[in-house]
Amino acid sequence: MNATFRLVIAALVAIVVATYSHGQEKVVNRFNKTEAMIAMRDGVKLYTTIYVPKEVKEKLPFIFLRTPYGIESRGPGSLQSYLKDLADEGYIFVFQDIRGRHKSDGTFVMSRSPRDPKDAKAIDENTDTNDTIDWLLKNVESNNGKVGMLGISYPGWLTQMAALDPHPALKAVSPQASPADQFLGDDFHHNGAFRLSYGFEYVAMMETDKLNTMFKFDRFDTYEWYLKLGALSNVNPKYFKGKMPTWNDFVKHSNYDDFWQKQAFAPYLTKVTVPSLHVAGWFDQEDFYGPLKIYELLEKHDKNNQNFLVVGPWNHGGWANGPGNSLGRIKFESDTGRYFREKVQAAWFNFHLKGKGDLRQPEALLFQTGTNKWVAHENWPPKNVATKKLYFHSGGRMNEETPPAPRPPTRSQPWKREGFDSYTSDPANPVPYRPRPVTPTYPGKEWQIWMVEDQRFAQGRPDVLTYETEPLTEDVVVAGSLTAKLFASTTGSDSDFIVRLIDVYPESYPADPSMGGFQLLISGEPVRARFRKSFEKPEPVKPNEVNEYTINLHWSHHCFRKGHKIMVQVQSTWFPLIDRNPQRFVPNIFEAKDRDFEAATQRIYRTANWHSHIRMQVLKGS
Repeated sequence: MNATFRLVIAALVAIVVATYSHGQEKVVNRFNKTEAMIAMRDGVKLYTTIYVPKEVKEKLPFIFLRTPYGIESRGPGSLQSYLKDLADEGYIFVFQDIRGRHKSDGTFVMSRSPRDPKDAKAIDENTDTNDTIDWLLKNVESNNGKVGMLGISYPGWLTQMAALDPHPALKAVSPQASPADQFLGDDFHHNGAFRLSYGFEYVAMMETDKLNTMFKFDRFDTYEWYLKLGALSNVNPKYFKGKMPTWNDFVKHSNYDDFWQKQAFAPYLTKVTVPSLHVAGWFDQEDFYGPLKIYELLEKHDKNNQNFLVVGPWNHGGWANGPGNSLGRIKFESDTGRYFREKVQAAWFNFHLKGKGDLRQPEALLFQTGTNKWVAHENWPPKNVATKKLYFHSGGRMNEETPPAPRPPTRSQPWKREGFDSYTSDPANPVPYRPRPVTPTYPGKEWQIWMVEDQRFAQGRPDVLTYETEPLTEDVVVAGSLTAKLFASTTGSDSDFIVRLIDVYPESYPADPSMGGFQLLISGEPVRARFRKSFEKPEPVKPNEVNEYTINLHWSHHCFRKGHKIMVQVQSTWFPLIDRNPQRFVPNIFEAKDRDFEAATQRIYRTANWHSHIRMQVLKGS
């Protein structure tokens, strides 16, 4: 690179940095910032920053965001992006480090369970929120007595916690990408299967110290690092040394016991206490289950039409900044993120906190992927749906015909049996969940987009079964639940089965030739054989016994376009997204030893009686 070229690049970088800094400074400079250590009812003080507009022409409501990730950078940054439309409208913004994190006092507890209401001295995230709101109303001038809360991921969970027993001044909330159950469907486990890379790296980030500290891997490909780690029982002796409370909880609570059940929202969401706007992303790599489950639970009790749902084509928090017109190589043909922040989020709080505008929020506003359009529904799932079943057949085919009865073996071929497909699952050579090298979850960029990466990297492996339809002759619009039903056996005494639903693009794709044959993941989930009867009391499986497994692939609003194919892939490892099942039953996989891991032969059945299939709710007529 010559000197002149270096000077040109440096000048361009300086212009970009100056432009961004000027934009951020322009927004932040409209506010007077104050800092406070606000005392909670037990005396613990929480670090809080308050941004009051310099030009206050009327009394303003609060927008309150609580976080474990540090407010020093997130406050100013969010005013420039995530909250900019609200900042332009005029609010008092409040940001707070939760107890035990960054500049706040106290002890941090991951996803602290709701308090016992009988204990008058008990604290939780709800009491901390209410104590803070009390202080704000009394100490911040020019407020109109109304508070709105929102947040993404952990801050979304904190928002939903605030709504369990809300302060009277809390008038509207928007829990976004909030987890609902950390054992059944969010961050740390899916259907009881441990999310290894995320769980390990998140614990290291959150509990090494009060800051966000990233684990330092000694190699670039974390797939290789986790494989060399071996059994989960090696984590504490080699790395955490028993000092990470959440990891110790993982080890101690390997089943769905009271520890996990007390954290889950299901027992607490028995009424809609405040207008609630739940937000999710179809390609959320961390908390897709949570916001839809919270909406579903509250919807059963929504007597006053205060419970609403928005789902866009986003990854985890992808609506918070940027235009939102694409994710990875997938284009959405409109600025979905900008639309949400301006037309949905800002309108929601303006209406409830300022009485401005005519709120026309539909019950469910969903972005239909495939056709790339927003669709409003009066009910979710909609009522005008039918059930479509696609059955597995020989030769990797999949269609709506029920499989035939298997033909018995003959004298000349006594070994030959039909009616199943088999593969060998070897924990020493697990299927990667994204193309290698697998970079770290944090702060790796690949983690943010792995759900929209081309899935062809797994096809053709001998330990992955593939079933697909013929090219579709008409559009098939999924609008509701997706469920996989497997009839399977294993030569081991425990096993995982992972099902992935994929949209296969035509080989000839004139709109973008580089997308020819692209395989887009629509949904994928594991099931752990030990939990086939109960998440509370795991049981071994009998080798070679056929068992029925139901895998909830959750909700979708996707159009499989004419000319595309619907594909399902079945496998038993998805590494290091999901920890490896030893395939030999042990009471606690976190305490398994390296010697417990063994290869197993898996069979997926496709007969009239054992008819493995996928079930989809589709719009009638599609």
